[in-house]
Amino acid sequence: MTYRQYSPGEREQACIRAQEVGPAAAGAELGIPAGTVAYWQSKARHRPSNGASQAAQPEEEAQPTSAGAPATEPPKAPAATAKQVARVYTPSERARALECAAAEGVSAASEKLDISRFSIYNWQRQVRLHADGKVADSPVVGNDGNPFEERERRILAEWKAHPGLGPSQVSNQLRRQGFKVSVHTVRCVLEKDGYVTPTARRREPTHDQRYEALRPNCMWHLDFLHRYVNKQKVYTLIILDDWSRFIVGAALWDGERVAAVQETFLASVNRHGKPEMAMSDGGSAFYAWRGVGAFTRLLEELEVDQIVASTPAVNGKLEVLNANIQKELFNQENFFDLGEAQRRLAAWVSFYNFRRTHHALGGLLVPADRYFGRADEVMACIEAGGRPEGVGEPAPLGDRQLDLFRITSHRGQVELYLLGHRILLPQAKGGGIG
Repeated sequence: MTYRQYSPGEREQACIRAQEVGPAAAGAELGIPAGTVAYWQSKARHRPSNGASQAAQPEEEAQPTSAGAPATEPPKAPAATAKQVARVYTPSERARALECAAAEGVSAASEKLDISRFSIYNWQRQVRLHADGKVADSPVVGNDGNPFEERERRILAEWKAHPGLGPSQVSNQLRRQGFKVSVHTVRCVLEKDGYVTPTARRREPTHDQRYEALRPNCMWHLDFLHRYVNKQKVYTLIILDDWSRFIVGAALWDGERVAAVQETFLASVNRHGKPEMAMSDGGSAFYAWRGVGAFTRLLEELEVDQIVASTPAVNGKLEVLNANIQKELFNQENFFDLGEAQRRLAAWVSFYNFRRTHHALGGLLVPADRYFGRADEVMACIEAGGRPEGVGEPAPLGDRQLDLFRITSHRGQVELYLLGHRILLPQAKGGGIG
């Protein structure tokens, strides 16, 4: 059995004849199956009226030409409907609409200013909630600048202040400041300004075991990061708290020496208290495979348990931190000397602890929030629309206190300080004050 192919003209003629005598008679007359003719008629009836074929409306579309032969014009395409875009109103326009609604009514203000009544009702509700202290933002407060330009300005300002941050990190930084923007929007703005998305690397699975300490100072991680500063190799020692990701100690050294580890560790203990456990790799500065190393003896004196990581993945929190330090500090700046590198490292550690949001902490908290036990307070402040003040940030001038007079004891001797300057006192026999 072979199937016959019909031209558009034959289909049109069959439909016209079927309208006159019916599908069965038209099919018998033209040698076309009646079901085929009926199918063509059904398709012609279900086409849109403005785009119907000549078969559906032959008498309306057939126009005689100058030579007298009928010709058909192509159907006109339906008029394109313009896509309606939501209008963005400035605070001054909202305030004017609310004033007009209060004086003349919402319907009259809507018709006069060409603003939806629902928008005016919504602004009135937000103003009442702001007056009652239930929301932090008011629809009539702010500047009349372009919100899209303001959004782009804030994104680029945050990124240029910290070039090592990625789109998700910039989004979290702005969210903590009370400005919500999606990661996709941040990425589009950064790519337009020259940001290059890093190449994704496939990681080989090493283990599927995750752990986290139960409280601050429960476990500290220690590791060295090797870098070159002006062709001189330096070793950055980082001590990280496992529970909060808070850097309790950091220093630059000229080598992986036990004395460097002991000094940095003791300085961290004197400032933040001693941990219960200390984890490091099996490097010679941390652990001696034959006998007992000097750092191991120090931990025994402090009654701190030592854990030696068998693979880098076990000490993974600090390995990720080392990668972030390279990306956000060492790869972004050129240091004049080692002294400048030490100062910039201290500044970055302060930014990391008190300003930089952490993905492992939910994306909105900084390590200091969790280390000092103020995570709930900060989250409540962010949810209410406020801007939390980080621990360790400079206090306002009006809240600062001046220590005018202080009495201390040093090596059994009483010392007096006036406006920060020590006053020498004559010593009497017996170590008292003369």
